[in-house]
Amino acid sequence: MITLYTWTTPNGRKISIMLEELGIPYEIMPVNIGKGEQFDPAFLAISPNNKIPAIVDSDTPDGPVSVFESGAILIYLAEKYGRFLPASGAARASTLEWLMWQMGGAGPMFGQANYFGVTDKGRDEAALKRYVAESERLLGVLDTQLEKNAYMAGDEFSIADMATYPWVFSAGTYAKDVLGEIVGSKVHVQRWLKEVGERPAVKRGMALPVV
Repeated sequence: MITLYTWTTPNGRKISIMLEELGIPYEIMPVNIGKGEQFDPAFLAISPNNKIPAIVDSDTPDGPVSVFESGAILIYLAEKYGRFLPASGAARASTLEWLMWQMGGAGPMFGQANYFGVTDKGRDEAALKRYVAESERLLGVLDTQLEKNAYMAGDEFSIADMATYPWVFSAGTYAKDVLGEIVGSKVHVQRWLKEVGERPAVKRGMALPVV
């Protein structure tokens, strides 16, 4: 059994989407980051960086295995179940490239744009301008890739799409005051958002955890 420790954030929903796509049994343990539950010593033992998501896989030959960091969890689950990450070759390299693109670029930049434009209400205009500009550049990179490919890493839906979808969705909704117009202007991103968002497992994963 997989136990998912998560909350209602783009990073958390990457993993609930993956688990729903896999169709395997799992349980959810909500970690309310608004109440500081991520600093509980019991959670720290699972996720040393005090951040969600994290998982514990109790079904392994060596006993329970805990994994933190959303990208690492996606790779772990993909390799365990043999889905959504090619085993070798160019297709695997492409999937990992775009997964790391999200982890190191789109996620952090969209998050900072949301913070300085929405949470901070634009009080630091220089920071807001910087992060919105970089978010726009990244969305342009994604749009160009999706002009040539059905999904981020090629013709097949992968963990790269699962990692990126919640962040782009969030950029166009929760951060719409600063990024909504940019997201809306990217024709190929919009096509991808619609197609990915219509997947039943994605719909279910985006609605979790129920709090």
